[in-house]
Amino acid sequence: MNISAAHLFHLLSDETRLRCLLLMAREGELCVCELTHATGIAQPKVSRHLALLREAGLVRDRREGLWIHYCLHPELPAWVRDVLQATLAGVRDAPPYADDLAVLAAMPDRPGAPRCA
Repeated sequence: MNISAAHLFHLLSDETRLRCLLLMAREGELCVCELTHATGIAQPKVSRHLALLREAGLVRDRREGLWIHYCLHPELPAWVRDVLQATLAGVRDAPPYADDLAVLAAMPDRPGAPRCA
């Protein structure tokens, strides 16, 4: 997998994509319903941003019936994972990122999907 720094930071510059990526970096595999619930962003908008992330090779998806689950691509370069982990550590207590995690943790009937390998 080959992604340029400029392209990565362009993708991270959108708050919806950044929030989704940081949730996946923290939680592992998440279904679209979990991402929409946590962020409070409409499903079509979240899905559109996830498609961009998938096309760029940052995430992969797994379909299970009507559910689509996303996780960070397992072949992401170490430097990309490092950027995401450093960003997560830096903003974990700041809104909206801390709020996203709290809302996700309190989500009722959260799907118990297997985690991406």
